[in-house]
Amino acid sequence: MASSEARVSGEGSVDVGVERGEAAAAAAQGIMERIRSEDVECRIQAAREIRRLTKTSSKHRRQLSGAVEPLISMLMSGDPESGETAILALLNLAVKDERNKIKIVDAGALEPLIGFLQSTNLSLQEYATAAVLTLSASSLNKPTISAAGAIPLLVKILRDGNPQAKIDAVMALYNLSTIPVNLGTLLSVRSIASLINLLKSCKKSSKTAEKCSALLESLVTFDEGRTALTAEEGGVLTLVEVLEEGSPQSREHAVGALLKMCESDRCRYREVILGEGVIPGLLELSVQGTPKSQSKARALLQLLRNSPYSRSELQADTLENIVSNIASEIDGDDCTGKAKKMLAEMVQVSREQSWRHLQRRASMRAPTGLSLGNCPSEVPSK
Repeated sequence: MASSEARVSGEGSVDVGVERGEAAAAAAQGIMERIRSEDVECRIQAAREIRRLTKTSSKHRRQLSGAVEPLISMLMSGDPESGETAILALLNLAVKDERNKIKIVDAGALEPLIGFLQSTNLSLQEYATAAVLTLSASSLNKPTISAAGAIPLLVKILRDGNPQAKIDAVMALYNLSTIPVNLGTLLSVRSIASLINLLKSCKKSSKTAEKCSALLESLVTFDEGRTALTAEEGGVLTLVEVLEEGSPQSREHAVGALLKMCESDRCRYREVILGEGVIPGLLELSVQGTPKSQSKARALLQLLRNSPYSRSELQADTLENIVSNIASEIDGDDCTGKAKKMLAEMVQVSREQSWRHLQRRASMRAPTGLSLGNCPSEVPSK
C-alpha cells in the first residue's frame, strides 16, 4: 500500500508539473498576443510583463524571444512611454542571452536606440545606453554597433550624461574598443578628456576605473593619445593615483599606460611622470602587484632611472639612486626584502622632497559629486 501511495504521489507531482508548464506556455502565448495588439495601452502592459518575467529567468527570455520584433516596432512608434517600456523589455531579454542580443540587433533595434542616445529625455538616454552596453557584449554585434555611429554619441554621454549613463557609456566603449579601428574613432572624438574626468570622479577601486584605465592604456599607444593625456590637466597625475589606489586590474592598466608613454619617448615623458610622484607607488607595485603589474613596474623603474650614469656614480640618497638600486637589484634572490626596505626608504625621501607635489595634488583633486561605484560588465536587469 505504501508503495502504491508513493507511486500515486509521484504521478500527481508529474501531473502538477505538466499543468504548470502548460499554464506558463499559455501565459506566454497571451503576452505574445497582447504585444501585437493594435491597442497602445495593451502593448505597453505586455511589454511591462515581459520586462518583469525576463528580469531573472533565462527560460522566459527564451520563451518570449518572439516579442523582439513587436518591441522594436514600439521603439519606432514615437510615443515616449512605449519607447521606454520597450527598451527595458528588450534590455532584460538580452541580458545573459547571446542569441537574443544578436536577434535584437538583426531585427533593427539600433536605429531607434541611436536616436534615443541623442534624446533630451535623460531617462530614455540612460536606458538606451544600458541597452547598447548589453548588446555590445556580443562580439558579433560590435561591428554593427560601431558602424551605426554609436561611439561619438557614447563619448558625448560620457561627458554630459547622468552618472549611471556615464558608467554604462564607458563600459560600452570598452567593449567596442576591442575592434582596433575603433581606437582611432575614440581619439578623433577627443574621448581622453572625458575619460580622465570620469576617472577623477569615480572610486579608484571601482569597475568604472578599471574600464577607464584600460581604455587609456589602449589609447596612449598612439602619439595623439599621449599628447592628449599630457595636455589634460591632471591627466598623468590621475593615472598615478589609480596606480596607488586602484584595484589590481586598474593598477595594471595604469602602470601599463605610463610604461607605454615612457617607452615611446623616454626623453619627452620621463620628467612628466617623475614629477607626479610615481616612484612610491611603483616600488610598492613591483612587490605587491599582479605578475603583469610587477613586470611593468620594474620596466618603468628601469626607464625612469638616470641611465647615462652608472648607479655608483649617482649621488647617494637621491631619488634616482634609489630607483636605480631597485631597477638593478629587484631580480635578486632576496628581491622582496630588498624592495620592501627600499620602499620604506623611498617613502621617507618622498615625504621630505615632495611638499610641492602634495600641495598640487590636493588642489587638483576633482569634487566627488558623482557616485560612481562598481558596475558589472553585463548590465543588471532594469
